[in-house]
Amino acid sequence: MKHKKNNCDMVAGSEVKTASTSRRKFLKSGLAVAAGSVAAGFPMISVAAPLVVKMQTSWPSSDIWMDFARQYTERVERMSGGRLKIDLLPAGAVVKAFQVMDAVSDGVLDAAHTVPVYWYGKHKGASLFGTGPVFGGSATTMLAWFHAGGGKDLYRELTQEIMGLNVYGFLGFPMPAQPFGWFKNPITKASEVKGYKYRTVGLAADLMQKMGMSVSQLPGGEIVPAMERGVIDAFEFNNPSSDLRFGSPDVAKHYFLSSYHQASESFEFLFNKDFFDDLDEDLRAILEHGVEAASTANTAIALDNYSKDLVEIQKKGVTVHRTSQEILDAELKAWDEIIPDLEKDPYMKKVLDSQRAWVDRVVFYELMNSPDYNLAYNHYFPGKLKL
Repeated sequence: MKHKKNNCDMVAGSEVKTASTSRRKFLKSGLAVAAGSVAAGFPMISVAAPLVVKMQTSWPSSDIWMDFARQYTERVERMSGGRLKIDLLPAGAVVKAFQVMDAVSDGVLDAAHTVPVYWYGKHKGASLFGTGPVFGGSATTMLAWFHAGGGKDLYRELTQEIMGLNVYGFLGFPMPAQPFGWFKNPITKASEVKGYKYRTVGLAADLMQKMGMSVSQLPGGEIVPAMERGVIDAFEFNNPSSDLRFGSPDVAKHYFLSSYHQASESFEFLFNKDFFDDLDEDLRAILEHGVEAASTANTAIALDNYSKDLVEIQKKGVTVHRTSQEILDAELKAWDEIIPDLEKDPYMKKVLDSQRAWVDRVVFYELMNSPDYNLAYNHYFPGKLKL
């Protein structure tokens, strides 16, 4: 069932759609005038102005993920030969971080750069596209499932058919597994996390509640202030670079890497369906496949910055730990309890069945084929790893 728009959304949406339509008419008429001038023997004096795409992210302006989003916009603009111009806005510029899906569907925004888990409150199935149970596949494995294993069709079924959203969505940039997070004291046992007030999002909230935590779902920019006020006393976001920029080392001194709560996430690139469908075919292709180009670029700067910023975090007096095997085992057992409840929903069972079948086949190959990288690293850099 389509969700209802409030009057404000309807007005804003109609304004954006009218503006977008007029921009596209101008673009097409400008090209037609130019062609007519050449045919008539007159020199072409001017070209059409670029079509401006209003795109908001779910990230604060200072976060590294804005840099990731800019890699996308820069590639799109260059590949379009200047016919597209993306007006990239940070979270809160038009709507709040968790509201971009509604804004894109309603036409208030033309596009958004976000993650599916941020609209998990609409349907828990959103969390299966990046932050669901980890059966053994990495983010790269599950992004491949999206493109080659049926995930794209299941995503379209959820957004367009089940929820009636007026959007297209593409996934890109397989994120490194997210850290278990920031704690004021070291923890090694699953029993020690019980009672913690913890920040995470999506089905990870269900997971941590199963482990005895009290969970708050907050956007990135609100995490450290919440820690300072005592609203939460432990948290995770995503990566060392964002954590460093947020000021995480100022509020906690124990950083735990490795977790199964969000180990297969990718960015979500959303487009208003009407806006997208009205574009010329080559511009639609550039917007869609530009996600793939940005995915590679994002991976490169992520590995570069995340690793450097992890060193900087340690320089600030933070002890970096690897999450204990006991806690990782407890996470898997908690997933085991959550999955049967999720599968009561026929759609979610269909998605989980698809993911399990993909992981069963693909990860068998990946693990059988992969050499032991720990062994090679220890051979050349002995004594550094404490796994």
